[in-house]
Amino acid sequence: MMAGQVPVSLEYSYLLPDVEPEELASWQPAVTLMHERLEGGTGPGSAFLGWLDPAAIMPAEQLAAIQATAARLREATEVMVVVGIGGSYLGARAVIEALAAPGGPTVLYAGQTLSAEYTDWLLTYLKDKRFCINVVSKSGTTTEPAVAFRLLRDLLRRQAGAEANERIIATTDPDRGALRGVATKEGYQTFPIPANVGGRYSVFTAVGLLPIAYAGVDAAALLDGATACAAACRTPDLAKNPAYVYAAARNLLYRKGKSIELLATFEPRLHYLAEWWKQLYGESEGKRQMGIFPASVEFTTDLHSMGQWIQEGRRDIFETFVTIAGGQPAVMIPGDPDDADGLNFLAGKKSVDDVNRRACAGTILAHRQGGVPSMTITLPALAPRPLGALLYCFEKACGVSGYLLGVNPFDQPGVEQYKTNMFALMHKPGFETESAAVLAAVQERQGKHVVTF
Repeated sequence: MMAGQVPVSLEYSYLLPDVEPEELASWQPAVTLMHERLEGGTGPGSAFLGWLDPAAIMPAEQLAAIQATAARLREATEVMVVVGIGGSYLGARAVIEALAAPGGPTVLYAGQTLSAEYTDWLLTYLKDKRFCINVVSKSGTTTEPAVAFRLLRDLLRRQAGAEANERIIATTDPDRGALRGVATKEGYQTFPIPANVGGRYSVFTAVGLLPIAYAGVDAAALLDGATACAAACRTPDLAKNPAYVYAAARNLLYRKGKSIELLATFEPRLHYLAEWWKQLYGESEGKRQMGIFPASVEFTTDLHSMGQWIQEGRRDIFETFVTIAGGQPAVMIPGDPDDADGLNFLAGKKSVDDVNRRACAGTILAHRQGGVPSMTITLPALAPRPLGALLYCFEKACGVSGYLLGVNPFDQPGVEQYKTNMFALMHKPGFETESAAVLAAVQERQGKHVVTF
C-alpha cells in the first residue's frame, strides 16, 4: 500500500522470471531522473502538467459550485447528455459506469461518434425527456461534438423554449475559443478547462467532476483519493511508489519484446475504466513508431473468446490485472437435489464473488504458466476514494513511463491527420490546398480491389 494509506497496491510476483526484482531496482536512477523532470517541469510537454496537483486544479470553491450545479440540474432534469470526445467524456464515463447507483440520474453521451444510427436513437429517446446538456470542448470546433451539440441544442430549444439556456453548461477554455464565445453570447453557465491540462488528464477538473456529481457519485471523495495518491507519488522510491514500479516494469517488458499490454478486469463495471486507460496510454506513448499497444479484456467473459490466444498465442504480450479486494454483494450459490452440474460442493459455502476471485487467481497463474507475465493492481473496494487514487496512479505512471520511453506523453500530433483528410474531403474553408491531393489519394485506391458475393 502507498505511503499515507492510499488504497492502491501493486503486486508483481508474476513478472518473474521476465523481470526480476534486482533488475527492476536497477532502474531506480532512471526513474528518479524522470520523476524530477516531471515534478520540476523540465521535460517535454511541461506546459501541460496542471493535473499533477488535483487540489490545485480543483479548488474547494469550484468543487462546491460544481456540486451545486449538479444538484440544480438533477432537480430540473432527468437526463444529462455529455457532449465530448476522447478525454472530454471517457474519464467521467469510467467513473459513472463503475460507481453510479442503479436507478439514479441518467447520463448519456454524444459527440463521441458520427454514427447516424446512434444520433437518431439519442434524439428520439430524448424527445419526451427533461434533459440538460454539458458540452465539453476547449475549442468548440471539434467536428464530432460540434455536430452533436448543434442537434441537441436545437432539440432542447424546441422542448424547453426560454429555459433551454439554463440547461446548457459549457465546460471550455476560460478565455478563448468558439464555445467560449457562444457561451458568453447565450449566457450559459460555464466551468473552465485549465489551459495546462490536456483532455486525457482532465478527469479531476470540471470536465469529469460535473457529470460525475450529476450521476450521484461522491466527487469530493473521488478527488480526495486522487489528492492522497498525488502526495504519495512525490517519492521516486520504487519500494514505496507502485505507480513508478508499474511505469518501470512496463518499459522493461517493452525492451524485451512485450509490445502489447492487456488491461484485464473481472468486473464488468470497469469496462470504461479500460477505455479511459487505453486512450491515456495509447495517445500518450504511441509516437515515432514506438510504444506499447494498449488493449483490454474483460474476464471471465473473454476467457471464452480471447483466452486461447492469450494462453498459447504470440508471446509479445503482458497483462495488468485490476482487482477489487472487497465490498462485493454476497450472492450465495444455492443447493440442488439432483446436482446435475456438480456444484453442490459450493452450495451455501461460496458466493459468486468467491468463485470470481478464484477464477482470477487461477487465470493469472495459468497465463504465467503459458509465458505471459503480469502485474496486479488491487483496490480495497469499488468506491470513490480508491477509484480516484487509481486514476491518478495511472496518470502519474503514464507521465514517467512516457519519459522513460523517450517521447512527449502530453501531445498527440498524430490524431490531426484524419481531421485534415476529413476536412479536405468535406471542402471545409481553409482546406482548399489539401482537397485536391486528398481526393486524388482516395480515388486512386477506391474501388480498385474489391471482392463481393
